[in-house]
Amino acid sequence: QVQLVESGGGLVQPGGSLRLSCAASGSIFNIYAMGWYRQAPGKQRELVARIFKDGRTNYADSVKGRFTISRDNAKNTVFLQMNSLKPEDTAVYYCNVLSGTGNNYWGQGTQVTVSS
Repeated sequence: QVQLVESGGGLVQPGGSLRLSCAASGSIFNIYAMGWYRQAPGKQRELVARIFKDGRTNYADSVKGRFTISRDNAKNTVFLQMNSLKPEDTAVYYCNVLSGTGNNYWGQGTQVTVSS
């Protein structure tokens, strides 16, 4: 019943930028947090960034200072601005929503490739 629609992935050169968007729709009781995870080939899925209902944010150390998470609560949409991209940022990025009732919802994933 809940759908997360992601957009903004693609191919970019090192040092470039991308902006990911994720819009949540459907029956979500309430949203406690929204965020982004990523998984590179052969690697474990990791948290990239998340933003909580009260506005607090968490970032992976590897992206601090380069990525910024933001949201539009009225539209249940979360964004990830990715600057100064590095080849090691290459991964499938997954949108995540944590509801106030403890349910997790996931997007289908969008490929981000950073390569010359």
